[in-house]
Amino acid sequence: MTTVSFLEPVQESLQAVETLMRQQAAEHHHDLDAALQHLLSAGGKRLRPALALLVGEMLGADPERLTTLAAAIELLHTATLVHDDLIDGALLRRGIPTLNAAWSPAATVLTGDFMFARAARLAAQAGSLEVMQLFAETLAIIVDGEITQLFDGPGLADKEAYYRRIFAKTASMFVLATEAAALLSEAGPERVEALRGYGHDLGIAYQIVDDILDFTGDQAKLGKPVGSDLRHGLITMPTLCYLDAHPDDADLQAVLRGVHVPNEQMEALIGRIRGSEAIARAAADARRWAAQAVARLAIFPQSPQKRALEDLAEYIVDRDF
Repeated sequence: MTTVSFLEPVQESLQAVETLMRQQAAEHHHDLDAALQHLLSAGGKRLRPALALLVGEMLGADPERLTTLAAAIELLHTATLVHDDLIDGALLRRGIPTLNAAWSPAATVLTGDFMFARAARLAAQAGSLEVMQLFAETLAIIVDGEITQLFDGPGLADKEAYYRRIFAKTASMFVLATEAAALLSEAGPERVEALRGYGHDLGIAYQIVDDILDFTGDQAKLGKPVGSDLRHGLITMPTLCYLDAHPDDADLQAVLRGVHVPNEQMEALIGRIRGSEAIARAAADARRWAAQAVARLAIFPQSPQKRALEDLAEYIVDRDF
């Protein structure tokens, strides 16, 4: 399956979303406009707006309001990435220099703030108080998750805490896309809940796969060292699975205690995790969440959009490990 297969039903709508996003800094400072164009040109698969469009079109939402909602969601996502890259000191994203690679921290923060404001304005223009409330709640969840990770995250080896963290970090935005589109479509409570669950489970699967790729991906494509999270003391699903099978690994125990592990030993630890059964076990967990997401769609009749949502779940867990 190709990426295009699940985007096909909303390809034209995604172009309208892209156009709307690119208009958001047109009458403001030229550097803000240049920054927005740079960030949007970095690409990405536009999964979050595609989710909103697929759900909304499946349920018969008003096309103009749906386009506005999808643009708001992707602009919110892009704004969070601006701040994330600054916090992490990342100089590349998808092989393209980040904003903070060229601008001062102050200018980067202010640009992210501007994008949050424009995203909120678009969300309001979708014309639903429920959607606006969900939008604001999602942003609060994301920020709370980042604060929790900064203060509590390093060395925390607990699967339930991990699931809570990746909900805040990733899945909450997937929930925003699916639930907000359902609300905009004035779907009944059962359908809204099913789509909220779909977004939640899909987002969890997506982040688990991202965490696997942090160990198995190519450093040049990742734009950061392999095992970057572990190097920063952040415990993700592959490490949790490895810990289950190898609780006495001295280097990993040192990471959990917050003790500095010399680079040579860290490289060896990452190699042991990469070569262990932990990768397959983490992948199986991602597939479990993806299958659960697809099962939530059973209440909806067959349609091209429903099939695309099912294909998207398959795509997410089949990315290269």
